[in-house]
Amino acid sequence: MASDDSSGVVSAPPPAAPIKTAAAPADQSNRLKRGVLGPFEVAASTMADIAPAMSFYFGFGFLAATSGIASPLTIITAGIAVAFLANTLSRYMQAHPSTGSFITFIGMALGPVLALTTAIVLVSGYLVNMFSIMAISGGFMTMFLQNYFHGFPTWTWPIFVMAFVGGAAFLVIKGVHVSTRWAGALFLFEFTVLLLVSIIALIQHGSHLTLHPFNPHYLLSGVKGLGLGFPLAVYMFIGWEAAGPMAEETDQPRKNIPRALFASVALMLGSFVLFAYATVEAFGENVTKLTAAPIPFIAVAQKELAFLAFLAYIAGVTSTVGCLIAAVNSQARLMFHSGREGLLPKWLGKVSAKRGTPVNALVVFMIIGLIGCFGWAWAQHITPIVLFAEPSTLGTILVIIVYAVANLSLPIFYLKHYRSQFSLVRDLILPVVGTAAIIYPLYQLVKPGQPWPYDWFPYVALALIVVALIYALILNARDKTLGDKVGALVADE
Repeated sequence: MASDDSSGVVSAPPPAAPIKTAAAPADQSNRLKRGVLGPFEVAASTMADIAPAMSFYFGFGFLAATSGIASPLTIITAGIAVAFLANTLSRYMQAHPSTGSFITFIGMALGPVLALTTAIVLVSGYLVNMFSIMAISGGFMTMFLQNYFHGFPTWTWPIFVMAFVGGAAFLVIKGVHVSTRWAGALFLFEFTVLLLVSIIALIQHGSHLTLHPFNPHYLLSGVKGLGLGFPLAVYMFIGWEAAGPMAEETDQPRKNIPRALFASVALMLGSFVLFAYATVEAFGENVTKLTAAPIPFIAVAQKELAFLAFLAYIAGVTSTVGCLIAAVNSQARLMFHSGREGLLPKWLGKVSAKRGTPVNALVVFMIIGLIGCFGWAWAQHITPIVLFAEPSTLGTILVIIVYAVANLSLPIFYLKHYRSQFSLVRDLILPVVGTAAIIYPLYQLVKPGQPWPYDWFPYVALALIVVALIYALILNARDKTLGDKVGALVADE
């Protein structure tokens, strides 16, 4: 019999079989290789998906413009909000680890119609985000070469996109073990460079360091500045959930997925705060000069030592490529699992007998990403930097909506399937607080008055949700077994 401790958390034995009536036996013919990834590999791949160099390079200037000198405080606030989300996913994984991640868990809580709706919305959100990741991988490489080889042609960025996507495709199809190691190695390089530049900058400016960046008094426009910067800071952490779809291939996923989630969020939070503090102090707490720099962190590196700037550029390249590998690995598995459970076309749920990888889903995911990347660029006649901002905003709207639904579904999931393990704090209070924390950044992305084309994104998101829901209702009416398929495959069983 479970008992409550003084914190209000229910202590319980290890996860047991769910309360729900047993589903039809799951199809075991398309299982991924189980237990081939350790906790460090999963955590490193997750942080590669967060891509600290890419996120910080292109996000911090805007964040400083809205939050001012005390931008690190905004990052801390956003990191805490993301930690609430990590709690939600970890609780799901502790009870019922699944490659389907949020799709499976929302479906088990709210039924097959919302499982299918979530599959379409979440996969679409990640695909749109992939447009921006692919664009910036080639765009930043071109920017790097233009900085050191004046006159280098701008039009070459699609060539680099094709090269990087081709390399990523080779790795992810070859095997999850080798691809996650590559993503982890690329992350380790960028992370080392970011730490090195930050530490050297702080040492060089040690005589006039202050704690102003951590003083609320120095927030631009006070609480309003914190609120305006909060969505930008949250976006820097996107990718924190990448460990979830790797559950089937992770050793002891009930333990190691939560560990990877919390370790990744904690390390990235501390690192982003350090990078932000070093950048603000290196600019002498002059926000005007900081925001005038195209990439403030690289400007800091250049100011300290030219070779550091060169390393910082290389770190930006490895960050975008590592993110590309990690994101495809994780996000294509959601498409694969949805196909395997019958929520999407079944041929997407096939596994290569030779390599144990979801080849069909991986290839389709990358092809759609390339078509969307180049199609968006051609239709808008925009640069890769602008292309990085536009699709990522639309994709983030869709993903945050799923975060909110997953948070609110957690107590229903536990009360419906794992009642004996229900925790008042972790399964009800924290998810509700987490939902409240992400409602504001979502509002900032969809509120009226956005410039074109951002003013269209809320309507595009709403239209996609409506179409997905109608399709889900039709498919569920045709196939009454969908409810039995959702959640039938458990990662470690």
